Amino acid sequence: MPSRTTLLGLVKHVTYVEEFYFDHCVTGRALGPSGTPDRSFILTRNDTIASIRAAYRAACERSRRVVAGLAFDEVVTGRGEQPVWSLYLRIERDLAQHRGHADILREQIIAARG
Repeated sequence: MPSRTTLLGLVKHVTYVEEFYFDHCVTGRALGPSGTPDRSFILTRNDTIASIRAAYRAACERSRRVVAGLAFDEVVTGRGEQPVWSLYLRIERDLAQHRGHADILREQIIAARG
C-alpha cells in the first residue's frame, strides 16, 4: 500500500481491482489510465467522493455483465487460463485485505482527533 494512502484512494484502488479481476482477466482488455496497482491509489484534481463512488459502482456493474453468462467452473483466458471461481476467490481476498487497510486508516483518523 502506498505510504500516503487515503480512504478515497483506497476506494479508487478497489475499483482498479474490480476491473482487473472481472474485466481484464476475463476479456484480456487493457486496463485504463491507472493500469498498475500503485498508480491506482493516486487521486487527481478531478477525483471527488462522488466521482470515485460512481466509478466503483460502474466497475461493479460491468463486472456483473462480463460474468453473467459464465459458470463458476468455466475457464477464462483473458490473462492466462483460470476458472471463474478463482477470480471470485481472489477478489474476495483482496477486498478483505483492503477492508483491513480501511480500518487501520479509520483508527488513525480517530487517534489524530484525540
